Amino acid sequence: MEDTKKIYLDYAATTPTDPEVIAAMQPYFFDSFGNPSSIHSFGQDAKKGIEDARQKLASFLGAKPAEIVFTSGGTESDNMSLIAVAHENAQKGNHIITTRIEHHAVLEPARLLQKQGMKVTYVKTSKEGLVDPSDIKKAITAKTILISVMHANNEIGTIQPIAEIGRIAREKGIYFHSDAVQTIGHIPVKTDELNVDLLSLSAHKFYGPKGVGALYIRKGTRIGNYLYGGDQENGRRASTHNTAGIVGLGKAIELCEKQMDAEAKLQIQLRDTLIREIPERVQEVVLNGHPTQRLPNNVNFSIRYIEGESLLLNLDMLGIAASTGSACTSTSLEPSHVLLAIGLPHEIAHGSLRLTLGRWSKKSDVEQFLHYLPEVVEKLRAMSPLYHKK
Repeated sequence: MEDTKKIYLDYAATTPTDPEVIAAMQPYFFDSFGNPSSIHSFGQDAKKGIEDARQKLASFLGAKPAEIVFTSGGTESDNMSLIAVAHENAQKGNHIITTRIEHHAVLEPARLLQKQGMKVTYVKTSKEGLVDPSDIKKAITAKTILISVMHANNEIGTIQPIAEIGRIAREKGIYFHSDAVQTIGHIPVKTDELNVDLLSLSAHKFYGPKGVGALYIRKGTRIGNYLYGGDQENGRRASTHNTAGIVGLGKAIELCEKQMDAEAKLQIQLRDTLIREIPERVQEVVLNGHPTQRLPNNVNFSIRYIEGESLLLNLDMLGIAASTGSACTSTSLEPSHVLLAIGLPHEIAHGSLRLTLGRWSKKSDVEQFLHYLPEVVEKLRAMSPLYHKK
């Protein structure tokens, strides 16, 4: 298999850093390396790079630059949204609403807050992973201070009715946070249209560097500090800025703004080819997520009578990189909490396959994957006692 072309179908886990992004970052490692908090020219050159990136991101989101706080990534932004809002608004109430299919970067802070005395309601979804806004509305109490619903699910790709949920939250005077890590740079995201007060994002999901992200915080939102020390980010987030990373984020979002629509059009074609062809070539498969209200680049199937990790290892030996779900939980032997939450039994959830497309995905990649998938599945099913018992 040495001559097999390597194919990357795991863009939801991370994206390659665009060469133009790398080029934009390079001067900030040696030429404009100063501490942005310093008042000399070295520091001010670095500060200008950060503020230019802030302006680019704010423009993309339809926000004000002062509403952008740079962080280390989506996880920190999610943690800050839940923990800092909960602590700052504890006198107003002690209830948070979220869903069962959130990323662990939301679910784990929610569990921590429960241990600290907060009450958390985990709203269910449909079997397609869709949140019903009326269920959010029913869960609201006089003590609700925050609602957190992801813009689109990282595993099954379902896009949520965020704008409608946001309207409900606004009518009730409740803060609304959305984890938009999977949508930023892939579909339009405007904070006013989505009615969000807080929104999380991470550069490495849209062709920027790892280790840098941002949190949009609408002006007037009561949120406490998350990191303590210096007064960076207007006192919101202490720590010396990751200047090169922030510049890279800015360049990445600039490129996405220009290329996003054309990329989405191609990815939808490739996505729909996979959704159509996989059931034609492999029997007893189930599409996970909403059939149409899903990310342009996301395909997720459960394949009966095989184990997902074995499928990935066999595909990897053929030079094809895919996933069973979130890369952040890939070392866990438990089936995906998202697939269990939408009602799949353990044995089917264990056989999940997530394919995610990106900027450099080609039709030939999809064709090569479709060529190899049936033989890999057949090989694994031949070893499955469950398959022979059916």
